Amino acid sequence: MKRTVLLALAAIGLASAAAADPIAGYDRFEVAAPHRAAPVAASVWYPVGTPTYRGLIGDNAVFEGSSAYVGAAIAEGRFPLVLLSHGSGGNMDSLSWLCSRLAIRGAMVLAVNHPGSTSGDSSPRRSIRLTERAADLKAALDQILADPAFGPHVDRSRIVSLGFSLGGATALNLAGAQMDRDLYRDYCARFGKEAPDCIFMTKGGVDLANLPDAFEGKMRDPRIAGAIAVDPGFSYAITETSIAAMALPVLLINLGGDERWMAGDVSARGSNLVGRLPHVEYATAAPANHFTFLALCKPGARERLAEEHDDPVCDDPAGANRAAIHEKIVERIAAFMKL
Repeated sequence: MKRTVLLALAAIGLASAAAADPIAGYDRFEVAAPHRAAPVAASVWYPVGTPTYRGLIGDNAVFEGSSAYVGAAIAEGRFPLVLLSHGSGGNMDSLSWLCSRLAIRGAMVLAVNHPGSTSGDSSPRRSIRLTERAADLKAALDQILADPAFGPHVDRSRIVSLGFSLGGATALNLAGAQMDRDLYRDYCARFGKEAPDCIFMTKGGVDLANLPDAFEGKMRDPRIAGAIAVDPGFSYAITETSIAAMALPVLLINLGGDERWMAGDVSARGSNLVGRLPHVEYATAAPANHFTFLALCKPGARERLAEEHDDPVCDDPAGANRAAIHEKIVERIAAFMKL
């Protein structure tokens, strides 16, 4: 009798916690990817039907993680699906703050770890192969749509690609953007010493005059109904022909004011992608910088990184409030997706 009462109280506690503090569902799986030597790690966030145990996703010594009900049953209904592409050196859990908030608002978020440009495995020579990154998400989309637990819950008319930094280029690639190696070579010749992406590529021995064919491939997926790119990489290298043909809606977001990440500045003073796309919405978030999009940093992380690695991922500009910027970005994405 006593055990029954305790179990009942525990169940009530779970339900109360879920009602007072909405938490998304989370699960992992492997994607069979013929273009890769091994399966690609993937994750999915989603609205919860039945809560399970709580896990902390993306938590580490530097960044705060996000709570999730791991392996929970998905809620009834059909939901828009976001295909999320992380930036260079990131991973599928590093943007858990964004994934969890979108899932709580009623979206599913499918993410992968891109081999060759993920945490601990970030190579300039492999990151430049843009067709492989797009193929990772195409394969993951194939698999989740065929999955009996998740596939029936996807609203196939509302599949959107979303990416940050290098992942922003991937999100635009899936929406139809195609790169030109000569345009990127010219961009680096002009801004090389000021452009962190060009510096990263040259440090890795990438020959900017002879980029691989995988940089220019056609990566459009007709299942994608819209795209969201935050400080997208390679924005200067997108061809005019592919831009003109992008009939789907696109949301572009820039972080920062006067001091923006050069490669991803899509405003008129940068690549002017905003002025060239046929159906575009544009938003900015400031005070902020490129790294403000990353998860909240733990107390003391900034000082430790400065001492040990000279890593700026926790360095926000004066007056910046990373948590407030995150909320602003979520609101803008939710409005674009009509969540």
